Amino acid sequence: MSLSIVVKVKKISEKIGASIPLPSYSTPGSAGVDLPACIDEPLVVAPGQRASIPTGMAIEVPDRHIVGLIFPRSGLASRHGITLANAVGVVDSDYKGEILVAVHNQGSQSYAISPGERIAQLVFMPVFEAIFEEAAELAETGRGAGGFGSTGKI
Repeated sequence: MSLSIVVKVKKISEKIGASIPLPSYSTPGSAGVDLPACIDEPLVVAPGQRASIPTGMAIEVPDRHIVGLIFPRSGLASRHGITLANAVGVVDSDYKGEILVAVHNQGSQSYAISPGERIAQLVFMPVFEAIFEEAAELAETGRGAGGFGSTGKI
């Protein structure tokens, strides 16, 4: 089964020139495409510091029921503590500006982001529009109102 969408990409920065390619899937099983750092020189992110990294591109999400979600790259997170400052970035279908990636260094050492380095990944997902109805009661479940840790599973 193959589900595809056409996403228009507009290169909006001359930094590091045309060396930033259009996003593409690295393997046939990849869920996301890598986003590059569109910077002219290495950018050092100290431990505990946040930085907003431009990607040099804007995209057109083709339908309001689709969202682009930006996730950390697992290698950067596990090896260097570089993750996203907002956990998951959201590219709404009506946003047409440059994609910026807010990174956070949770590691114990400074990390230098290189020009063109893959700093995050972009995944497209369906979006459901909720219609909210006020209710006096909600359906019963075995868990009920049990919160954090209430399922007893580790």
